[in-house]
Amino acid sequence: MLGRMTSEVAAPYGVEPEAGAAAEPGVGPHPLPWPEDQRLDPALLAGGDRRNVVDEYRYWSNEAIVADLDARRHPFHVAIENWQHDFNIGAVVRNANAFLAAAVHIVGRRRWNRRGAMVTDRYQHVRHHPTTSELVTWCRDRDLPIIGIDNLPGSRPIQTAEVPRACLMLFGQEGPGLSEEAREASDIVLHIPQFGSTRSINAGVASGVAMYEWIRRHATS
Repeated sequence: MLGRMTSEVAAPYGVEPEAGAAAEPGVGPHPLPWPEDQRLDPALLAGGDRRNVVDEYRYWSNEAIVADLDARRHPFHVAIENWQHDFNIGAVVRNANAFLAAAVHIVGRRRWNRRGAMVTDRYQHVRHHPTTSELVTWCRDRDLPIIGIDNLPGSRPIQTAEVPRACLMLFGQEGPGLSEEAREASDIVLHIPQFGSTRSINAGVASGVAMYEWIRRHATS
């Protein structure tokens, strides 16, 4: 959903903060009487909701937010290789949440640095595949084409290539990019055109650009 805004700083339901006081993110305790809505979390209603969520989800429980997102997730998946504890994974998860990806798939090491995700992994499905071959089998069983994203010789520019509605976009690590096995498993490899002196952009940035390209073509709202 493009155009939805997140209120990062707000006073509790129209109550202005005191002059000179530092405003807290989110909203404070909900005034009584509380709304009758099973999606709402009593602890948040009582204590305030300081999470980084759009206004529509204020006071909702995490489970209710995930259920609502699940009802309208987009049919694309993203995957990132994690052979060397890549610090970009958190950014990929955060981007996937922003663009409402079906799931994020982490290939290789199970442990990853969650700091960059900014707790969006609470709302985003994250799956683990120990090997690339297991990810490939998962995709083939679901007829999902694998779109490798890397600036390799012979790759096609993403803005002119066909990007299927249902697909999995696969990203490599900072530095080495896609592994040889991942390259061979990709049905097509696309690159993001660059115009400066740097050879590549990191996976966190690349994932945001690639997901937005999918949104630009396929999202309806």
